[in-house]
Amino acid sequence: MILHYIYDPLCGWCYGAKPLVQAAQAVLPVIAHGGGMMTGANRQTVSPQLRNYVIPHDRRIAEYTGQPFGEAYFEGLLRDETAVFDSAPPIAAVLAAEQIAGRGLALLGRLQCAHYEEGRRIADEAVLFELAQDIGLEPQAFQAAFNKAETDRHIKDSRAFLAEVGGQGFPTFALEHNGQFNLIDISPWLGKPQAFVAWLSQSLPGQASSLELQACGLNGCAH
Repeated sequence: MILHYIYDPLCGWCYGAKPLVQAAQAVLPVIAHGGGMMTGANRQTVSPQLRNYVIPHDRRIAEYTGQPFGEAYFEGLLRDETAVFDSAPPIAAVLAAEQIAGRGLALLGRLQCAHYEEGRRIADEAVLFELAQDIGLEPQAFQAAFNKAETDRHIKDSRAFLAEVGGQGFPTFALEHNGQFNLIDISPWLGKPQAFVAWLSQSLPGQASSLELQACGLNGCAH
C-alpha cells in the first residue's frame, strides 16, 4: 500500500497535516505530489488584502491542529510587501531533494516550518538553497537538480492525479492498494498523528466499509 499526498507548500492546511505525514512515513511509503496552488496567474505579492484573507484561516488551522504559527510569520512575512507567494520554486526544491536523496518530504517539512514559524521567503532561491543545506543536502547536487526540475510538468501531472482520485483541493490523501485509490478524510486525525498511524496500522474500524480500505500492518507495507 502507498499513501499519496497531494500538497502545496503554501497551503496552511497542508502545514496543519505535517505531523500526520511524518508519522505515516514510519508505516508505509508516502509519495508527494505538488499541486501548484499559487503559480502562474495565482502568484501573489504580499499585500494587506492577502494578509487579511489568510490570517483568520491560519489562526483556525493553529487552533484545530496545534501547529505553531510564529510572530515572524504574522508580523514579519505577512507585512513584507516585497515578498512573493509562489508555489513553483519550493515545489522544485522538493523535487530536487527527492531526486538526489529521497528526502523530498523532509525538505517540505523544513520549508513549511520556515514559512509558517520563521517567516522566511520560501519562493526565494537563496532561502531554498540554505534550507536544503540545513537538512544536509549537498549544495552543488541540490542546485543542479533544482535547475533541472520539471516543475510545470509535475504540477500538471499532480493536478491530473488530483482529478483522477476525486480530490477537491489541498491536502488530499489517497491510499493506493492493487491499483485502486481511496480517499482518506484526515479531519478526524488532525493534531493526532499517533492515532492516525494506529488507524493506518490496523484493520480500519468503522470507516473501513465506507472507504473500502484494507489496513497496512506495521510489517505489511513493502518499501
